[in-house]
This record gives sequence, C-alpha cells and structure tokens, in this order.
Amino acid sequence: MVKEIEKKSRISPQKPMISPKSQKSTELTRRLGSRQPRRPEIKRQQERLKLPPVQERLSPKTGVSRSSNPVVPPTGVRPQVTEIQQNNTPKSTGTRTRRATSNSAMTKSLLYAARLLILGVGIGAIAGTLLSVLDPTSRISAGASTTNTSDSPAGRGTGVAMNASNAYLTQENVSLKTALLSLATKQPTLMPGVFMVDLDSGVYVDINGSTTFSAASMIKFPILVAFFQDVDAGKIRLDEMLSMDQSVVATGSGEMQYKPVGSQFTALEVASKMSIISDNTATNMLINRLGGAAALNQRFRTWGLTATEIRNSLPDLEGTNSSSPRDLANLMTLVSQGNLLSLRSRDRLMDIMRRTVRDNLLPSGLGEEASIAHKTGDIGSMLGDVGLVDMPNGKRYIAVVMVKRPNNDPKAAQLITAISRTAYQQWNQPQTPTSSLGSTVPKNTVSTSSMQYPSTGTTP
Repeated sequence: MVKEIEKKSRISPQKPMISPKSQKSTELTRRLGSRQPRRPEIKRQQERLKLPPVQERLSPKTGVSRSSNPVVPPTGVRPQVTEIQQNNTPKSTGTRTRRATSNSAMTKSLLYAARLLILGVGIGAIAGTLLSVLDPTSRISAGASTTNTSDSPAGRGTGVAMNASNAYLTQENVSLKTALLSLATKQPTLMPGVFMVDLDSGVYVDINGSTTFSAASMIKFPILVAFFQDVDAGKIRLDEMLSMDQSVVATGSGEMQYKPVGSQFTALEVASKMSIISDNTATNMLINRLGGAAALNQRFRTWGLTATEIRNSLPDLEGTNSSSPRDLANLMTLVSQGNLLSLRSRDRLMDIMRRTVRDNLLPSGLGEEASIAHKTGDIGSMLGDVGLVDMPNGKRYIAVVMVKRPNNDPKAAQLITAISRTAYQQWNQPQTPTSSLGSTVPKNTVSTSSMQYPSTGTTP
C-alpha cells in the first residue's frame, strides 16, 4: 500500500511506458487503487508517514531516524529535523545555564548563613566567658551544702562532702588522729578542736571539728573573704577612701585606734591591717562598710558555714562571736579552690594572710621551707589559728586548731605548736598519703563527739 501511495504522490509529465508482460499487473493495480481505503486505514497511513519524534536517535550524517522500522517520506516532503535540533539546542543549554546559576546562588546563600551562625556562636561564647569573669559571685548559690563532683584528686571516688566546698573527705587519718589525741591528753585543762584535710587526697582528721568555739580574731578571716567578694562584684573599690569615726574605734590589738578621728584610709589598707596586725578598729570599719553584722551573717550561711556568726563588734573579749574548726576549714577550701573569689582576689587575700605578724602558733610547728597563709585568734578563753600550708614536697593541707583554755593559759599555744608539728612531719613524708594511714576508718565510725574532756570551769 505504501508503494502505491508513493506512486500516486509522484507527478510525472509523461505517461510511463508499460510492458505487455506487466499489463495484467498494472490493471490489477489500478483496480485496487480505485478502491477507496477506509478512513481508519487512511488515518493510520498518515500517522505512519509522519516524521519520527525528536527524542528518537538521528543519524549523525543524514539526520534521519535510525528506528528499527524506518519510514521513507514522500518525495517533496523535506524533514525539518535540523530545524528542530537547532531550536532544541539553545533551549536545553539555557535551561542548564539557569539551573547552574540558581545552584551557585543557593550555595553562596548557604555559605553566608553558615558563616553568620559560626560568628554568632563565637560572640555568644566570648560574652558568656566575660560575664562569668566579671561576676564571679554568681557562681555561689544559697545553701551550697549540696554535694558536687570535683575533678581534683580530693574529689575522686566516693566520700563525705565538706559542706560548701568541692573537696571530698575520703577517709580519716587514724594514726595522725591518735597522735594528736595523745598530745591533748597531756594537757587535761585544755579542750582542743581540730580539723585538718589534705587537699590532694581528701584524707582528714576531725577532733571536735563541729564544736562551736569563740572565734576571737579568727572571725576576721571570713570578713576578709566577704570584702574581696564585694571587690569582685564592684560594690567596693580597693582605692576607695574609708573614714574612721568614733563609733568604730576599738581597743586591743591594732594601731589605727591611735589615729585622729576622721582619718581616712584606702579600703585595701583597712583590710590589710585587719588581717596582718589584727587591727580591731579596721575590722569594725569593714563590718560597717560591708552592710553590718546581720548582712555578713547571712552571707556566711550561703557559704555553708553553720557555726560562724558576728554578734558584737571587736574586740569582743567576752567571746560571743563564734565559729568552728570545720567551718573555717570549709571556708579555706572554698577560697583556695577559687569558688568564692576571682583568682586575682584570691591571690591578694593569700598574700595578705601570709604576712600575718603573729607566727608562734601553726607556723612554729612547720619546717623552714614550708609557707602558710593564716589568721590567729586570741582572747582569754580561746586561742586558735587557721591556715593553708604549702609543703616543700608540693602538697597542701588545711589546718585549723581552736583551744578552749583557762584564762590566758600559755599551754594552749604550746599545744597548737605541737599539733602543727606532728601533722607537718607526717604529711611531709615522701610516701603516698595512703601508706601513712593505719586502718582505714570511715568518718562516721569514729565518733569525736563522744570524747570527754575534763571541765575547766571556763566560759568559751
């Protein structure tokens, strides 16, 4: 049928010559051609004569489709494949170009957003660090008696946590405790309270450590801590001038009482005199400047101190101001670990306490190469000393000794020196802290509160 249609579509000016042999076939062809095909057949023939779709593979030389059943178009019909290819090529290229441009713009936007995010995180981290440095007091929480985890050696393992500090008490040094109790029994008129702790191992000694004693001038240690805490908070400046009025002038230790009323001193000078020479007038000036006794007592409680309280201004010869060996050891631990003060203020405080003039109590029991930052207290009924000891072997320990005594009994000073010497000699040994222990006894197994001391008839 295709051949007949092709023959019909050809227009020849001359009638083709037909041989006699093919006359019959020609007649048959005419008869068949005279018959009109059905319309569906014509439609199918027209569809078959259509050009192949653009997506079919084209011959690189002729541009004709290389399909399995090629259809030869009628003569005179020129396929438009080349035109279709030319029209499609720029469209395809333009689409790819637009897509590439869109992808490039999206990539740049994502990179820009990522850079902004990184910059924001960096600025936030820097701001948080600056805020924590500028306001170290925010690290203190009320009722800080909860147990915290510490990365220091003293905080490893399980143990009894000191009230407000990050130092953990691991086990009691029974051999040292026995030696100290032996010293105490030789002085039956004295009642010592002792609390010592090795900051590296958490090994401790507790003899009446939670008993409340008259604080005397040892109350100046927590006042000094509160002063530097307010310096860190920006509430007071080191160079701020403080005036001495008549209400703060106190007798007893110190030299400021001999200055004219109205004399002015820098805040740092007042704090230094309070600790170094135990000036009572300077102490009263700082108590007023820091908000009064009630405000300071409230702050002491936030540090976890339960027995420390100011009830009267200095010199407090009656011994109403109070504290305990454990309270003062806890406070020294907090300060040494930087939990209450900035490092700068902690270093200033330690420097002041290392210059304490009186050195016949804890310092007199130490070796020549050791150093101590400490504060003493002395009234008729109590003698004591609290200090942080640095030994030549690199270890540090805290020692607090408070002794109730008959009025101004000099044996109290001898006992404190003997206790200090015994502890230093044992903890300064080259072996590890555990090798110096006797049997390992948990704190709550040895009851220090059950120890009985002879009654001295004195009021603490």
